[in-house]
Amino acid sequence: MTALIHQEYPIAAEDYTRAGEASADIKRRLKQLGVSSMVLRRVAVASYEVELNLVIHSRGGVLTLEVEPDRVRLVSRDVGPGIPDVELAMREGYSTANEEARSLGFGAGMGLPNMKRNADQFAIESAVGVGTTIEMSFCLQ
Repeated sequence: MTALIHQEYPIAAEDYTRAGEASADIKRRLKQLGVSSMVLRRVAVASYEVELNLVIHSRGGVLTLEVEPDRVRLVSRDVGPGIPDVELAMREGYSTANEEARSLGFGAGMGLPNMKRNADQFAIESAVGVGTTIEMSFCLQ
């Protein structure tokens, strides 16, 4: 199926001043397309959480938005340390955020659980020393 929108957002590691710009643009684009407020809210939460994870935990990456007639898809691919224990990282409150992120109010350990909770489909693959890929889909129907 051909995407109505395909947009890639490069996300730099530790760029706290620009953190949230990609997710704000995603929300704006979806609102312009007339996506329902319920779906819009869920995508906005998940896109913000995944964008912040790229900023805080990776060495940089790309957040991709694809909008198809029946769904919104977000894919996050990073270059980074990877996640040694994905099951542990999925627990609410678990965080490996550094002191800088915590001092700015980030790193509460809710990112991955919030992504999974808001997405209709959620998948995560991670390899230590390589990076992490997170795929989320949100039904529009």
